[in-house]
Amino acid sequence: MPADNEISGRLALITGASGGIGAGCSRSLFDQGAHLALTYSSNRAAVDELIAELQSKDPTRRLSSHKVDIGSSDDIQRLFDEIKAAHNQPGPDILVSNAGYGKRIPEIVDISLEEFDYTITVNLRASFILSKMAVPHMIAQKWGRIVFISSIAAIGGGINGCHYAASKAGVTGMMKNLATRLAQHGITVNDVAPAMIGATGLIPDAKFVEGTAGDIKNIPVGRLGTPEECANVVSMLCKTGYMTGQSLLLAGGLR
Repeated sequence: MPADNEISGRLALITGASGGIGAGCSRSLFDQGAHLALTYSSNRAAVDELIAELQSKDPTRRLSSHKVDIGSSDDIQRLFDEIKAAHNQPGPDILVSNAGYGKRIPEIVDISLEEFDYTITVNLRASFILSKMAVPHMIAQKWGRIVFISSIAAIGGGINGCHYAASKAGVTGMMKNLATRLAQHGITVNDVAPAMIGATGLIPDAKFVEGTAGDIKNIPVGRLGTPEECANVVSMLCKTGYMTGQSLLLAGGLR
């Protein structure tokens, strides 16, 4: 494997690590040898349990947890201060911007301005701030990986409303722009665009989407996706320095 694709010993910042996809990414990157900085908004117990699980595999690895309101720029600044203190470096080598928000409101007439603004703040603005703060360290070392968790909503699909679609389309547009500008520094930028992933805050199980456009009867592979499958794609992107500027649809055949 080219040295460019080695992530063992790298520090990965994963936001929203208390949820299904974030926890899956944490386990996967840990198994690849990465140190981890994990954020949560309120569910500290879930992250504490995850860290205990991972430490039992390798107690020598650096693991830290951070309570962060991802919609607050002040909290994100504090997060980077805490990362420097815990890991002795100014930022992560790998950023997985996963924390998100998506209240399911299908019809535009029912979406308030406050709901629209908050969705954009959490899903798009936070990824911008995280990237802005992570990039200087990546440029300095001529290596970095940025992976955004987008959605099939970015291309107009899914079961949520236009507020959520706009926030995720913005993430994909930002990704493509950054990929072009940062490639010369050894930094790749990609996103994973999942649809109908179970065991998550948006979709806890198949029953939750029965009778909707997201019913598993409408998914060509006949089931929901899993957080572990999302994590597989994230890990691949982190270990593949020749891939950048790509949005990978993980949707069981949905379009």
